Amino acid sequence: MQRSTKVEWFLGFLLLSFYITCIFTVCMLTFQKGHVVLGIVGIFFPFLWLIGAILPAKEGSRYEVSQQIAQQRQVEQYTR
Repeated sequence: MQRSTKVEWFLGFLLLSFYITCIFTVCMLTFQKGHVVLGIVGIFFPFLWLIGAILPAKEGSRYEVSQQIAQQRQVEQYTR
């Protein structure tokens, strides 16, 4: 039986930390943009989260609505 070295533990911890960070950032953005299938399949293939985060938001998604509200507020602020 082979024992894990400190380097292997460190790399494993680093990859796990990166995966958890992606769950709370890129995955959530993918779901907010309305790409549910990419978000679910991205659990097994995290590269799909990046694709879902880069694609434009679907019409009526939470992300699009929040962006429209922010743009309306900005226009109102500049037209005062």
